[in-house]
Amino acid sequence: MAEYSYEIHYKPSFIRLFKKLDPQLQEEVEITIEKLKDSRNHQSLRVHKLSGRLRQFHSCSINYRERIFFEFQDNRIIVLLTVGNHDIYR
Repeated sequence: MAEYSYEIHYKPSFIRLFKKLDPQLQEEVEITIEKLKDSRNHQSLRVHKLSGRLRQFHSCSINYRERIFFEFQDNRIIVLLTVGNHDIYR
């Protein structure tokens, strides 16, 4: 698998939700985002394509409960859409 370095972009919805998280979880999210920039970390973050009506999007794990919901754009850009537990898929 080819190794890529991604540029991260943030949707306003992601930023709003991030600011509402407790500081410890914010730190975990920041660490996950740093790891997400390097495609070599995607397996350990459990990056996966979603299915059904969300099939154009992807998700990765922050910890056991929390996820980042995102989409790939223009081959080298990841756009972060939202952050939270599995309810973000609804």
